[in-house]
Amino acid sequence: MLTVSEVARRFGVSQATVLAWIAIAELKAVNVSRGARSKRPRWRISTAALEVFELARTPQPEIKAVKRTKRQNDVIEFYK
Repeated sequence: MLTVSEVARRFGVSQATVLAWIAIAELKAVNVSRGARSKRPRWRISTAALEVFELARTPQPEIKAVKRTKRQNDVIEFYK
């Protein structure tokens, strides 16, 4: 389990950015503070949740569609 500051250091961002990711549920975290309604939550991020987060943020290569044209049956193509 990693703390917010450890995750922030790992990605080179501020703690506020990591807390924002947690707030919008982009990064799953568990509140380990004493009470569920405590004024100051203490978040912990599992390594599995961090891997899911990294995979979601990793850019995927674009698959370009091949544009095909219809060929007329009565046309003979000599040059391609």
